Amino acid sequence: MGKYGYSIEKNTWPYIGYRGMINKTVTDVAIHHRRKKLRPDCFRRNPSTDNEKHKESHLLLHQATSHHRPSAAATTPAQKLLSFKPSNPLFSQNSRLTTSSITATRSFTCKSQSNPSDASRPSEVQKLFVYEINERDRGSPYLQLSQKTVNSLGDLVPFSNKLYAGDLQKQLGITAGLCILIKNEPEKKVDWYEATYSFYFGDYGHLAVQGAYVTNQDTCLAVTGRSGIFEGVFGQVKLQQIVFPFKLFYTFYLKGIQELLSEFVCMPVPSSPTVEPSWAARACEAGAAILNFTD
Repeated sequence: MGKYGYSIEKNTWPYIGYRGMINKTVTDVAIHHRRKKLRPDCFRRNPSTDNEKHKESHLLLHQATSHHRPSAAATTPAQKLLSFKPSNPLFSQNSRLTTSSITATRSFTCKSQSNPSDASRPSEVQKLFVYEINERDRGSPYLQLSQKTVNSLGDLVPFSNKLYAGDLQKQLGITAGLCILIKNEPEKKVDWYEATYSFYFGDYGHLAVQGAYVTNQDTCLAVTGRSGIFEGVFGQVKLQQIVFPFKLFYTFYLKGIQELLSEFVCMPVPSSPTVEPSWAARACEAGAAILNFTD
């Protein structure tokens, strides 16, 4: 036991009065500072060192994020999809089949946009010559819907006339249609009509046309409909005004069909105001009319 009761062996102070307690407190503080000096550096907090470590950590994080940031040359999602290789061979086979099906569908769609029958359709022009004769026996009226003293826009002319072959030796059928007055020129005594009508050829079918009808000049109309032996035909028809409204001569230019039947093939009579059908054709005698002609 040393002075003031200090024990060297135990390194302690006894609790001897008030003075002894003060001495113990001083000793504890000294021991605490001595232990602090002996602490390893790794457990000491140094503000400057911590700041440097923080900067170093931030720099490392920045480099890591910069390394993973996608560049301009990085692969796009589409490239990743194209470069994707499934490990399942069955899936690979199915994907190839799906791709082939899509390719086949696209090529089929392209082919369907063009008509495959166009290449096989005859390109030679077939001419059909027909006379239309108004014999004033079918009662075609003029409907003056404008209720004016002169022909005016909107007036209608429903009509039906007889058809004869170009040589006037055979009756072919009838026309049936409607003309709508578009313009009247009284100083020229000319009417302009929009005409839509059909040529009926008995059991052989019909041809429908549409276009301009002018009372003092020739016009050209489009073939817009067909049936029977004329199925698939396209083309146009030239209308020649001979004597308005009694005699007209038509020349059809037809494409898309085979050669016309002999019943429709003939050498036409030159058109003139004096042409008339034969008496046999008028009377529809045997051999002077087509089979079951339309009347």
